[in-house]
Amino acid sequence: FIFKLLETMNSSDVTVFTLHGLNDTRTNKSIFFTFTVLFYLFIIFFNLILIAAVLLEKSLHEPMYIFICNLCINALYGSAGLYPKLLNDFLSDTHVISYTACITQLFVIYSFVFCEFTILTMMAFDRYIAICRPLEYHAVMTPLTVVKFLMFSWLFPLFEMMIAVLLTLRLPLCGSHIDKFYCENWSVVKLSCVDTTLNNLYGYILILKYTVQSLFVIFSYILIIRTCLMSNESRKKFMQTCLPHLITLISFLVTMLFDVMYTRYGSRNTPQILRNIMAVEFLVIPPLLNPLIYGLNLTQIRRTVFKLCNRKIK
Repeated sequence: FIFKLLETMNSSDVTVFTLHGLNDTRTNKSIFFTFTVLFYLFIIFFNLILIAAVLLEKSLHEPMYIFICNLCINALYGSAGLYPKLLNDFLSDTHVISYTACITQLFVIYSFVFCEFTILTMMAFDRYIAICRPLEYHAVMTPLTVVKFLMFSWLFPLFEMMIAVLLTLRLPLCGSHIDKFYCENWSVVKLSCVDTTLNNLYGYILILKYTVQSLFVIFSYILIIRTCLMSNESRKKFMQTCLPHLITLISFLVTMLFDVMYTRYGSRNTPQILRNIMAVEFLVIPPLLNPLIYGLNLTQIRRTVFKLCNRKIK
C-alpha cells in the first residue's frame, strides 16, 4: 500500500527499467543460477539455525545474542530483496524490472545496509560496557534499553531510507537503463532530467552520519583493547565475544566501501564481472559470514546448535 501510494507521486513517464549487469552471463546462465540458488539456500539455512538457537535457548536471551539474532533476521530481509529477482533474471533473456518493483528493491537493500550498520554499532556499545564497565553492565543494558536499541536500529534506518525514496520519486527521469543487475538509489537518480543537488546533499549527510558511527565504533574498540591489555580475563572475553564482532564489522565496512566507491566513481571501462562483484559484495559476504563467525566462535551458540541438531537426529 505504501509503495502504491508513493508511486502516484512519481512525475516520470518511466514505468520499466532495463538492467544491464547480467548481459555477460547469458551463455552460462544455468551455472550461475545453480551456484546462486545454493548460496541463497546456505544464507537462509545458517541464519535460521542461529535465529532458532537464540530464540529456543533461554541462556542466550542476553543483549549480545539478541543483537546477533537481529543481524541474522536483517540478513534474511536484505537477501530477500536481491536473490529472488536475481534468480529469475538468470532464467530470463530479458532483464527488466517495473518502476514500483525497482523502488521497492532499492528500499529493501539499502534499509538492510543502514540497519546492519546500526545493529553493529549497538553491539560495539554493548561490548564496551561489558568489558570496560562490567559492574555497570546489568544496570545499563536492561531489557528496556535493549528493546529501545532494537527499535531504533530498525525504525530509524527505515525512516532514513523512506526520505531517500521520496527524494527519488519526485525526479522526472529521462532514461530507463540501469548499469547494475539490481536497482540502487544512485543509479535511478543519475537518470533524472533535472537537478539532483538535494539528493546528493542527502546522500552525503547519510555518509557523514555513518562515518561518525564508524568513528564511535573505532573509539569504543580502542577503549576495549586498552582495557584488555590490563587483564587476562578481559583479554579472554575480547577473544571470545569481541573478535567475531570485529571481523563482522570490518568485512561489512570493506564491502560497503567497495560499493560506495564503485557506485559514485566507478568506470564503465571496468570489466562487467568485476563491476558485478564490487556491486554485490555487501549482499553476499555479510549474510553468510555473520552466522558462520558467530556460530563457530561463540561457545554458547555452538553448543546450542549442536544440542538442537542432536534433538533433531533423535
